[in-house]
Amino acid sequence: MVKKIKGQRMKFVVERDVFEDAISWTARTLPARPAVAVLGGVWMSAKAGIVTLSSFDYEVSSRNQFEADIESEGEVLVSGKMVANICKQLPKKPVTVEMEGGKVIISCGASSFQLAVMPLDDYPALPQVPEAVGEVDSGEFARAVAQVSRAASSDEALPLLATVRMELSDSHLNLMATDRYRLAVRQMDWQPKQTDFSADALVKSRILSEMAKALSGSGEIHLGLENSSEGGAIIALEAGGRKITSQLTEGDYPPVTSLFPKEAPIKAVIRREELEQAIKRVSLVTDRSAQIRMNFADGNLTLEAGQGNDAQAHEEMTCTFIADEAMIIVFDSQYLLDGLGALDSDYVRMSFTHPTKPAVITGQEEIDGDDSQDFRYLLMPIRYSS
Repeated sequence: MVKKIKGQRMKFVVERDVFEDAISWTARTLPARPAVAVLGGVWMSAKAGIVTLSSFDYEVSSRNQFEADIESEGEVLVSGKMVANICKQLPKKPVTVEMEGGKVIISCGASSFQLAVMPLDDYPALPQVPEAVGEVDSGEFARAVAQVSRAASSDEALPLLATVRMELSDSHLNLMATDRYRLAVRQMDWQPKQTDFSADALVKSRILSEMAKALSGSGEIHLGLENSSEGGAIIALEAGGRKITSQLTEGDYPPVTSLFPKEAPIKAVIRREELEQAIKRVSLVTDRSAQIRMNFADGNLTLEAGQGNDAQAHEEMTCTFIADEAMIIVFDSQYLLDGLGALDSDYVRMSFTHPTKPAVITGQEEIDGDDSQDFRYLLMPIRYSS
């Protein structure tokens, strides 16, 4: 744990944009409704020409640094959301932050604000940032997390299914998530620090998504893992002088990759964007979680929604369909759109074994080309009765 050091009267001067960017980034991880008031605070520490801003809610910590003209070294705990809101409205002039008489004074041009100081003694010690085990491109990592996290469960009563599983080896970094109805798996390259490396981690999907977005565009991310009796199980992402840690979820993740079929003799290839737009149109006659019937025949796909005396819609489009006979399969429309939205390829390939078995969605760039196995989205169909 990082211990706090009692400081003296603090005062520093920094450019408004630098301060606003740093405080906004740190405050984004603060809890909306902190269990205790101090957890809504940002810890400011000014020392040796560097100001460090930190936040921590016992689960997620963030910290970043910037250079400043420090007149007096020290530290203070102050409401992070309030400082962030103030900074957004300050004029484009240097900002002075100082602690005086039990208050934090923020001055910029003709504006001046006095904020109450929070008790540092009540603030928890920050976790140590574990040593990096490898590096990964921040943009690609953010994209990968966004692809798989949509398949994670939002039910906090199922903690394991509300996570993203990370599998790290000396060759690849694999991310996966499932809510029992769909499964998303993304394989990507990374640079481990040592050969024969192997580790895994379960990170809450919501938290990992925020961590990845916060560091997107920061170049290489240094990824650290720690699993000790002292510090607990922690993952750390560090890039561009900014660091985020999160506690890991404990438990045995189900062996979900075995759900992918070894062979899928039935295949359909469709223009991805056209399919997305058609599903959205057909879904207008039903609820958000509408059942979409996909009727595949040679060279043709018909989408249908609604039935009986209710509103109905259908739309036809061309597709490449490889099978011995026509097939009807039904999906939850939003789950299907989530899978299509995770792709950025021109075409989508849907691979089937049977209308009642899970389908696998992958992307491909050409209608008669090979599909990419970097991202796979497995989706359970809905039982269909004609």
